[in-house]
Amino acid sequence: MEHYYIKTNRTFTTVRKYSWFLTVLVAVGGLWVPKLGLLVILIMAGLITTSFFSGRLWCGNFCPHGSLFDRIIMPISRNKKIPKQLKSKLAVIGFFAFFTFSFSRKVLRVIQLWGTMAFLDRLGFVFVTTYLMVMIVGGLMAILVNSRAWCQFCPMGSLQKISHSLGKAVGVAPKTERKVTISNKDMCHTCGKCARVCPFQLKPYLDFSGNNQFDDSNCIKCATCVENCPAGILSIGTQKKAVQLLTSTPAPGYENRQTIHAKIADIKALKDETWEFTFNFVTPEIVDYKAGQFITLKIEDEPLSFRAYSISSYNEDSRSLKVIIKKVENGYGTGIIFSRFKVGDMVELEGPLGDELVPSPEAEKLVFVANGIGITPFIALVKDVLLNKPNLKSVKLIYGERYETEFLYHDYFKAFADAYPQFEYLPVVSRPKGIEYRKGRVTDVLKDSKLDLEGVKVYMCGSKRMVEDSVSILMSRGVSVSEIFYESEDRIKLPAA
Repeated sequence: MEHYYIKTNRTFTTVRKYSWFLTVLVAVGGLWVPKLGLLVILIMAGLITTSFFSGRLWCGNFCPHGSLFDRIIMPISRNKKIPKQLKSKLAVIGFFAFFTFSFSRKVLRVIQLWGTMAFLDRLGFVFVTTYLMVMIVGGLMAILVNSRAWCQFCPMGSLQKISHSLGKAVGVAPKTERKVTISNKDMCHTCGKCARVCPFQLKPYLDFSGNNQFDDSNCIKCATCVENCPAGILSIGTQKKAVQLLTSTPAPGYENRQTIHAKIADIKALKDETWEFTFNFVTPEIVDYKAGQFITLKIEDEPLSFRAYSISSYNEDSRSLKVIIKKVENGYGTGIIFSRFKVGDMVELEGPLGDELVPSPEAEKLVFVANGIGITPFIALVKDVLLNKPNLKSVKLIYGERYETEFLYHDYFKAFADAYPQFEYLPVVSRPKGIEYRKGRVTDVLKDSKLDLEGVKVYMCGSKRMVEDSVSILMSRGVSVSEIFYESEDRIKLPAA
C-alpha cells in the first residue's frame, strides 16, 4: 500500500527551482572564496524582514536550503513521517539556544580582527562553515527521514517566528500575512491530501479557523496544498481576502451535506480491480440525492481520511446508494478499502455533495463524455434524464476505454439506446482487438464533424488529460466554456467564459 505522505512538485517558481545553487556556491565555493559567506547576511536580512510581515514565507518560497531539499533531495528521500521529537518545543528552543551561543562566540572572535585585511574573509568563513554544516546535516536528514526534517528545528525558522511575533504584536502581520485559505469549508472532501503533500506534515483540512484560514505558525506558505487540493478550494491570501471569500463563495450542491451511517449491503466485482459497493442507510434511514452527485466515504479515523466517489445508482427510494471503486495501484485509499471493507461492515458517509454533473433543468441537448472509471456518474444520469426530462431532444454518451473488456454497464447503456430513440451510445476503444467498436479516443469522437454540438450542454468525467483535451476541442467547435461541466481525478482550470 502506498505510503501516506506523497512526493510531489513543490518548486513552482524559478527562485524555488534554482536557488539551491546559492547553497552549493556558499557552502562549497566559500571554502576557497570565504567572502561568499557574506551573502548569508543578505539572506538573514531577507528572512527576518519577510517574516515580520508574513511568517515563515521565506522557508517555502526563497530559502536556498529549502530549494535544495525540495528540488534536489526529495526524489531520493525516504519521505517518512517526521519524528515528533524534532518538532517538540524542547528540540526547537534547545537547538536555537545552542546555535545562537555557538554562532555568536565565533562572530565575537572574528570581531577582534575588525579593521584588518583578514576580517571579511574570517567573518565570511563563519557563515560558510555554518552553511556547509546545514547542507550536510540537513541533507542527510532529508535523505534518511524527510526532505524537510531539518526545517522543524532550523534556527532560521525560529528567528522568523520571533520576527513574526513582533509583526503580530504591532498589528502589522495580521493585515499583511498571506495564509492558506479555504474558500468554503463545506466543500472540503476531508481527503487529507493537503496533509499528505505538506512539507511540514501539517493538517490544514482539520485546522481552518473561523475566518477559513490556516493559522499554524509553522506553515511555510509554499502553496503545495493549494496546487494539490482535489476540490480546488484552497488559495494563499490575506485575512481581508479570506473574509471576502467567506461571504461570497456559495456552495451549490452542498446544502444537504450530512453524516450518514450506513451498512455495506453488497460488494460486487465488476472487473478484477473494479468493485461496486452498495450502502444501505441506517441513520438517517432516508437520504435524498440526485443523479450526478457524489459522496465521501470515511476510510480511517487516524489520520482522519475520506475519499470522494460519484454515486452510480439511480435514486429509487432514498434508502441506499451505490458507488463503483477502481483499485489504484499502490493507492493509499483504495488499498484500505479493498483490503479491509467487508459486507456487513458499518461505514460513515458524508453527502450528498456537488452539482457539477447535475444537468440543468432547461437543457434540451446533452452530451455526456467519460473515460475509464469516469463512467460511474453516467450510469445514474442516463436513466435519470431519459425518465425525468420529457423535453429532452437528445442525449449522447461518449464512453472511452482502452480495451473492449474494460467497459462497465455496457449492456445497460445498449438497452437504453434500443429503448429510447433520443439516446445515442457511442463506445470507443483506443486499443481494440476486434472491429466491433470504433477505434480511437473520446476526443476523436468530439472532433468528428458528424457529431452535432449546436446548443448542447456537455458533462464530462474522467482523467485530467481527457477533460483538458476535450475542453479545447469543444471550444474550437464553438461550444462555450459556460456550457461545459466536469469532474476529474484532478482539478482543472477552465478558460474564462
